[in-house]
Amino acid sequence: MRVLVTGGAGFIGSAVVRHLVLERGYEVLNVDKLTYAGNLSSLRAVENHPGYRLLRADIADRAAMAEAFTSFAPQRVMHLAAETHVDRSITGAADFMHTNVMGTFALLEAARAYWSGLEGEDREKFGFLHVSTDEVYGSLGPEGLFSETTPYDPSSPYSASKAASDHLAHAWHRTYGLPVVVSNCSNNYGPFHFPEKLIPLTILKALRGEPLPVYGKGENVRDWLYVEDHARALDLIAEHGRPGQTYNVGGRNERRNIDVVTRICVVLDTLRPETAPHGELIAFVEDRPGHDQRYAIDATKLETELGWRAEETFDTGIEKTVRWYLDNSWWWQPLENRYAGQRLGVIAGGKA
Repeated sequence: MRVLVTGGAGFIGSAVVRHLVLERGYEVLNVDKLTYAGNLSSLRAVENHPGYRLLRADIADRAAMAEAFTSFAPQRVMHLAAETHVDRSITGAADFMHTNVMGTFALLEAARAYWSGLEGEDREKFGFLHVSTDEVYGSLGPEGLFSETTPYDPSSPYSASKAASDHLAHAWHRTYGLPVVVSNCSNNYGPFHFPEKLIPLTILKALRGEPLPVYGKGENVRDWLYVEDHARALDLIAEHGRPGQTYNVGGRNERRNIDVVTRICVVLDTLRPETAPHGELIAFVEDRPGHDQRYAIDATKLETELGWRAEETFDTGIEKTVRWYLDNSWWWQPLENRYAGQRLGVIAGGKA
């Protein structure tokens, strides 16, 4: 099996690449622009593997994408390349439109041209998985779950750009017959996570003894999904998902942000007692604009139709994650010259 993975040097993408190469024995072409969040160190385990190769390219470059399809001849596409950080989208929306919208368009067109030239079994087995987020659905109240039929209601430039790309993916299936499947996932966490996001940021700030910023009162709720569980889910969806369908991927691990940060502090108190109590570092800060109150995924369709189950609970996954950051400073310390933990998404003259 030859799989073209976009964004394979990113957080979720690198987990997918490692899974496909090391667990499934697939040939993988990783197409990645290597922006600030792309990190080839996350692929150290496969970098010299004969089944892995890298193409440094922008997915919005239509000529480069056409050449990638022609030269690699993929049997499957797993499209994860995206700008993903809500805070960055608030002050830098153009990058999100370029990669998430125009990049997805360019990739769909390259895939359509390639697929149209296939015949027989090659054409029949080709598939395109577009990987997205639960943030396209907007915000939930205290009850209920996002399902595959929940109307879209994005709140941030990031989620709006992902909603647009989801609609493009579905339209290319409905209009051209391209065998596209879409997945929407809840918040991921785990090893190799760029430290601008809540969990790695909290871990690394706590290790330095710095204040642990929590937006508002910390009552925003997210459903947390361990990244390796997500990688397995995406492999299943790409292989067995029905074209034209959407599959939601969630860990059934809802937590308030303050409870996530507090749990990290408790784990660190056990593993690094010399600097405990870490909970004293928690500092509430002004909330960001358009901050959705609650996300929660109903993964019943994926669980019943494809037989997927999350293997990690939040408590087991967060302990594995904290231990990984403690044991792998070789990976995260070099990233401090790209991002030093400062607050992002601050609007000039307004709130952050």
